[in-house]
Amino acid sequence: METKLTLRLNDNVIERAKNYARRHKISLSKMIESYLDSITKQNEEGNKIPITPLVDSLSGVIDLPADFDYKRDYRDYLENKYK
Repeated sequence: METKLTLRLNDNVIERAKNYARRHKISLSKMIESYLDSITKQNEEGNKIPITPLVDSLSGVIDLPADFDYKRDYRDYLENKYK
């Protein structure tokens, strides 16, 4: 069953959304329905993303120190790579 819904939105937002929908060949109604469906499903599922068996098997393979800074390590790697 489909029900009509009235929304009040900023004109600029509506125009950008219409352009986006047109470029992606989808109706604005379908786009909003998909968005609402996706965010409400996330909340129902507790924002959990299913873990594949491969990822689960790799969990715990690497033992890193508690103070490991992956951003600093990656920055150092990039600095060394692009010297």
